[in-house]
Amino acid sequence: MRNVVIVGAQWGDEGKGKVVDILTEKANMVVRFQGGNNAGHTLVVGGEKYALHLVPSGILHPGKSGLIAGGVVIDPEVLLEEMDELMGRGVKISPENLTISEKAHVIMPYHKALDQARESRKGADKIGTTGRGIGPAYEDKAARVGLRMGDLRNPAAFREKAAHALIEKNHLLTGLYGAPALSAEDLTAQSRLWAERLGPYLGDTRRRLHQALERDDKILFEGAQGVHLDLDHGSYPFVTSSNPVAGSVTVGAGMAPQQIGGVLALVKCYSTRVGAGPFPTELHDATGDHLRSKGAEFGTTTGRPRRCGWLDAVIVRTSVELCGVDHLAVTKLDVLAGLPELKIATHYLLGGEKIDWIPADVRDMERCQPVYESWPGFDGDLSKARKLEDLPAAARRYLDRLSELCGAPLGLVSVGPDREETIILHEYF
Repeated sequence: MRNVVIVGAQWGDEGKGKVVDILTEKANMVVRFQGGNNAGHTLVVGGEKYALHLVPSGILHPGKSGLIAGGVVIDPEVLLEEMDELMGRGVKISPENLTISEKAHVIMPYHKALDQARESRKGADKIGTTGRGIGPAYEDKAARVGLRMGDLRNPAAFREKAAHALIEKNHLLTGLYGAPALSAEDLTAQSRLWAERLGPYLGDTRRRLHQALERDDKILFEGAQGVHLDLDHGSYPFVTSSNPVAGSVTVGAGMAPQQIGGVLALVKCYSTRVGAGPFPTELHDATGDHLRSKGAEFGTTTGRPRRCGWLDAVIVRTSVELCGVDHLAVTKLDVLAGLPELKIATHYLLGGEKIDWIPADVRDMERCQPVYESWPGFDGDLSKARKLEDLPAAARRYLDRLSELCGAPLGLVSVGPDREETIILHEYF
């Protein structure tokens, strides 16, 4: 299987970073195709923890190429901080192994200011945005007034576009939200630094991708967030501002649909969600606390505690259908160890009616009551398991039922945070 797309099948935070890191060993190139630094991938390599937000996870492997494609929105300050931190820890990053799309849109300081001002004004109606400016940046992209990374090469044009944008942005910030205005001079000074440091990394990522395709290279496509945060298919308006579904890779990276070789969906063996929005299987009890504590369920980007609950097969099954999933990569099985009983939501009750689909209206989704199957729990240290037969019988039965309910075979099972703590059931590439 070549050209594998990695997606999160729930609400994000499924553990994509670790799986991408594992699969990169056999890939030639890793491509980040959508989202911004509101995503965070945590990897543990050789006992060392790395938190990545924009740099493709494969960067930790020598000899691999990484692309940040045009579908991504980039905060240059965050990207530079991330690159500096990685290089300070001995990770090689240069234009030889990282290319940033000239067409990727820039998250400007006014995007972050607007994002935070809007969320603050909403009060109790907040949607739980990270305040990183991702939404406003995508708004400007759709309105055809955004600044792109390639614009950094022309300082005069960049300054003119930024000054023009500030006419509207400062009017909104000061007049509507009572926030301070931003200075065009400050933005210009920042952009000079961005251009100086990031200019050598800018290039035509679509062309580099197609050169790799022509060489028959093995390419891994790394998505951010999860399918049910998708702008079109998620629990709108409690969603992100891009499309984390597998099909989005064709637009975000710039390739034809038939060039997708396979789709691997990440499924945490329980459910989590950050921010507001419907969450039918959420737990407000000691079990939820156990999952949060043992699973270290705190946002990589925000540090916010994640809401925790039982696995929701309706959610995952929908992702399988939306993305044409070939295999499931089940993560954090070890977190369930020690619980006496495990549950999986097989369908919902809405107004007394049994449904196995997700209502489009979030008000209906909030009224959905999960209907569970119960399974015996298991105990013990799973971290040494390298094949399914090494797992307790109850854990194997739980995985079999998860696969059956979600509608796709298992491809990988994670039994701990480290790269080696993984059961590989299908060879990719």
